[in-house]
Amino acid sequence: MSPEGLDLAAPQSASIAPGTSSRLISWLDWLRYGPFLAQVIVTRRCNLSCGYCTEYDKTSEPIPFDVLRQRLELLRDLRTWAVSLMGGEPTLHPDLLRIFTTMRVLGFRRRMMTTNGLLLTKEIVDGLNNSGMTDMSLSIDGVKRNATTRKVLNVLRRKLDILAERAQFDVVVSAVIGTAPREEVLEVVEFAKSRGFTPRLLVLHNEHGQMGLSSEELAVYAEVKRLFGRRVTQEAHGYRERLIQNGEAPFRCRAGARYLYIDELGMVRWCAQTRMAFGKRLSEYALEDLRQHFYSEKACSDKCSVGCVRTASALDQWRSQRGLTDAPLAATAS
Repeated sequence: MSPEGLDLAAPQSASIAPGTSSRLISWLDWLRYGPFLAQVIVTRRCNLSCGYCTEYDKTSEPIPFDVLRQRLELLRDLRTWAVSLMGGEPTLHPDLLRIFTTMRVLGFRRRMMTTNGLLLTKEIVDGLNNSGMTDMSLSIDGVKRNATTRKVLNVLRRKLDILAERAQFDVVVSAVIGTAPREEVLEVVEFAKSRGFTPRLLVLHNEHGQMGLSSEELAVYAEVKRLFGRRVTQEAHGYRERLIQNGEAPFRCRAGARYLYIDELGMVRWCAQTRMAFGKRLSEYALEDLRQHFYSEKACSDKCSVGCVRTASALDQWRSQRGLTDAPLAATAS
């Protein structure tokens, strides 16, 4: 066992088989409404307490493996394309490698994780290789520790070198505007490129998914785009550019359909920033729910800066939506 309790002996095969289910939706229905991405909370506990984060605690226990396996089976029945493990900090889960092996056996095409990277070791990276993880995402808040965060390059450099040397999965390293000075943001992006990672630029948003950049931060954003290319900043029809220029970037949000957020209680939410706006148990979630939320407008969408939701919604912008008539679904994130 590692110091944090992670079992590094990943099983060679999971105890379940893909099989079939009476709940399994058709491929045609998946093409119409089905999930491209589900983010699944595996523990709320985190080894950090970053000043801007609202998605962690210091006390909750990891969700038991058997419970997570059932949730993954339900997502398989919705033909979910990609699943990303989230927290808190997912590497605190003692069954992390077993979870990834199960995801591979269930047939998810992309098996992903967002981590702060602090607990990564050679053994854990090798275990993730063997258990079938395909994508890892890390965000780095700057170069030097500050009062807000220690998730910075000076702390994570050796962990990132281990990933560069050993990872057989794709690694996205994101610099974050809103947590560090200009020169630190640029250094993080340059470091990511130098190690062969996919560099990305994130903009810090608040607990409601809204962002607000100062004039100095706007200048940093423009400089990163100029120095490293639009690919570092561009996604989902350039929504950040529109938010920056116009203060809003209307889109047809498909949260609850193309994108699912599964919290620690097994509830489907629109996203982490709207956890109080909508909730329904994953065990009860079915085709009709996917259809309803695919077509339903969300009041918070115009100023949304939640990139994963916008990316999952991007392919369906040509398809219409309608207003909500169900009062609980009409709640906003504010």
